[in-house]
Amino acid sequence: MEYRKLGNSDVKVSAVAFGAWAIGGWMWGPQDDRQAVLAIRKAVDLGVTTIDTAPVYGFGHSEELVAEAVRDLPRDRVQLLTKFGMRWDTDKGSVRWETADLAGRPIKVVRNATPQGIEKEINDSLRRLATDYVDLYQQHWPDPDTPVEETMRAIEKLLKAGKIRAAGVCNYDVPGLAVALKIIPLVSCQPPYSMVNRAAEKDIIPFCIEKNIAVLPYSPLQRGLLTGKIGPGRKFAPGDHRSTNAFFRPANVEAVNRMVEEFRPIAAAHGATVAQLAINWTARQKGITSVLAGARNPEQAQENAHSPDFILSDGEINRINQLLEGLKLDL
Repeated sequence: MEYRKLGNSDVKVSAVAFGAWAIGGWMWGPQDDRQAVLAIRKAVDLGVTTIDTAPVYGFGHSEELVAEAVRDLPRDRVQLLTKFGMRWDTDKGSVRWETADLAGRPIKVVRNATPQGIEKEINDSLRRLATDYVDLYQQHWPDPDTPVEETMRAIEKLLKAGKIRAAGVCNYDVPGLAVALKIIPLVSCQPPYSMVNRAAEKDIIPFCIEKNIAVLPYSPLQRGLLTGKIGPGRKFAPGDHRSTNAFFRPANVEAVNRMVEEFRPIAAAHGATVAQLAINWTARQKGITSVLAGARNPEQAQENAHSPDFILSDGEINRINQLLEGLKLDL
């Protein structure tokens, strides 16, 4: 496994990170907690030392599972990445989702990145993660009601207090990144990015390269679509957000699956799966530091961990890019 620095910080992360959204059990359907813990442990054993979670992933449950999985490891063996700014325990903030908790009760998730909220959230996350510091603390979504300057000054205090080693953001645009950089030494940005969702290439990734900000793309498999295992008639479990996601419209699934079939000989030449090919391609794109790949069991974790093990030839990359250019989706 290759390890790369987050910007100008002293934090190093694995080229593939364990994405802990799905194991929280929210928006992905039911999850087996024991399998989740085993998945994280398998990933770490295989060199995936970076684990990315968030309080809202299962309303604290994902963070607790991460803590259980790594509790017997030396703290410096892993990098714990979590987030702030998505609250379900207050009605103060802009509504992001009207959803249900793990018991099926209706709740609202709001964007709230106020200094007071941040102080509460970091302490709650440290408790759930059973640690006294977080390696990377990230704003989950921009908060339209709180100036970026206020949020970043609150994060600056956490850096000085030693509660976090480094700071980053998720889902920011370039103007927001520019404002944040004026306040703190921002080291990372998390945009959605995959073979079939390349909007970040337009401005986010070039800006991050220019400013030496690490790019940590999430959803590199487009939430499972690029595995080739999802058919156009797939019925998702109750609570699985993919049932209403535009990428999973039958015509889009069919188009992606046709493309994935063309990927199979390339993957097979390296003894890899098409999912590993998609993660490998993403990890080797210009400006990418660490790819966040989710896993719900040890088998998936092992597959993700071995994704960077091969190098695509120039000819293979050209063929992949040719197929991607020919893909037409209805989004």
